[in-house]
Amino acid sequence: MLLVRFATPDTATARIGVLDDGSVTELDGVGSLAQLWRLPLADLRAKLEEPSGPAVHLRQVTLLPPVDGGTEVWACGVTYKVSEEARIEESERAASVYEQVYDAERPELFFKSVAWRVVGDGEPVAVRADSRIDVPEPEVAVVVNVHGEIVGYTVCNDVSSRTIEGENPLYLPQAKAYLGACAVGPGVRPAWEITDPYALTVSMSISRGGATDWSGTAGTDQLRRRFDELVSFLMRADAHPDGAVLSTGTCLVPAAPWTLTTGDVVRIEVSDVGVLTNPVVEGLDAMSWLVDGRDDVRRRSTGVLPT
Repeated sequence: MLLVRFATPDTATARIGVLDDGSVTELDGVGSLAQLWRLPLADLRAKLEEPSGPAVHLRQVTLLPPVDGGTEVWACGVTYKVSEEARIEESERAASVYEQVYDAERPELFFKSVAWRVVGDGEPVAVRADSRIDVPEPEVAVVVNVHGEIVGYTVCNDVSSRTIEGENPLYLPQAKAYLGACAVGPGVRPAWEITDPYALTVSMSISRGGATDWSGTAGTDQLRRRFDELVSFLMRADAHPDGAVLSTGTCLVPAAPWTLTTGDVVRIEVSDVGVLTNPVVEGLDAMSWLVDGRDDVRRRSTGVLPT
């Protein structure tokens, strides 16, 4: 089962439902995912295992990113060895910073996106026009309720400018948080359906001109820290009344000077969780539709992926 946020052609507001066997069953009385993240895990499970409401075929709806309301997306860095090595490679002047954080007690956490900026499956992600090297970062993201419990898992593409971050670690927010830099989806796999979250396979392929230009596979067994440890730092001195999505770091990084370009298509798959696919555009103008879609989900730009 996937907990999904979806749109239909006849309404400007998103709906919440459960996707199972190609059919989406709407959850009666649930206006947002944020509403569900206020429930304790046991109550959420009871609500989802007996969904009530009209059912429609998946082909009749558009899946939206599973982030809404006041739910924020946060992210972790340097949680895999490959991520530490990539950060050291790109930063000539501050390599020791990344070596230290990999082994430190406190992990690296940073703010990634508010809900309305998040794109979903099939929607474009963007590279910055003022950056030379930009990469997708495939990550397992945990969904956390207001009580700090992990209630589900989803897929995140933490798009990043290696050029900007490599210039100075203090430029991290500009490298990580801009319009088109965060994709999440296609839905949320409930936590109780994942037998072992440290045995998930993460794979990414990037097609260019109709052919695979880069691909790789890794797994959460290589994770330096446990998910609940990362969540504990997120909740340590902060409140998340609408829950939070915490992306837990990347285990696959294309080596420099490889970079995303306009027209690329990024496909990220996390076993037992889902597949997230996004075409690539460049610059602010190419993401203007996202601003327009804040108040009317029918204006979101899903379209057809480039071939």
